[in-house]
Amino acid sequence: MTDIQQIPLKTIKGADASLADYAGKVVLAVNVASKCGLTPQYEGLEKLYSDYRDQGLVVAGFPANDFAGQEPGGNDEIATFCTTNFGVDFPMFEKIVVSGPEKHPLYAALTSAQPEAQGEGGAFREKLQGYGLTPNPEPEVLWNFEKFVIAKDGTVAARFAPTTAPDDAALIATIKAELAK
Repeated sequence: MTDIQQIPLKTIKGADASLADYAGKVVLAVNVASKCGLTPQYEGLEKLYSDYRDQGLVVAGFPANDFAGQEPGGNDEIATFCTTNFGVDFPMFEKIVVSGPEKHPLYAALTSAQPEAQGEGGAFREKLQGYGLTPNPEPEVLWNFEKFVIAKDGTVAARFAPTTAPDDAALIATIKAELAK
């Protein structure tokens, strides 16, 4: 298994990074998009980060344009959008691919470690089909705003469907349990 914390990443500003920068912390990795019906989750993600960062939570945003072209902008445009519209202070990374044959090694490792998402993924999958879209099969990421909880040791503790709100009781319980370890 790939050590998730050692996979090379770039910040949204282009600096070299990896999740090892957050070793000993719980990381909530989320693939994000600026033009999605779920985009208002940025506000909840920022609140979650604000509420739990002092206890060791890091929310990590990974912009991706994999789903219906909902993240068309470049890194600078995305960073400005997030800061201006949602006051995002949590770490943001460069735009990557999160599904399919070109997916970033981080997302290959995340989906391999946790092939199934908790939450209302089935209902959301049906809704997407109702819009004439063909959702990705598991273990691929279903849509924007899918959430992976990465434990302090770099293992993937849980995965939540895109429609799981940042204030969802099960998500918060999982984060709190991981923070307590």
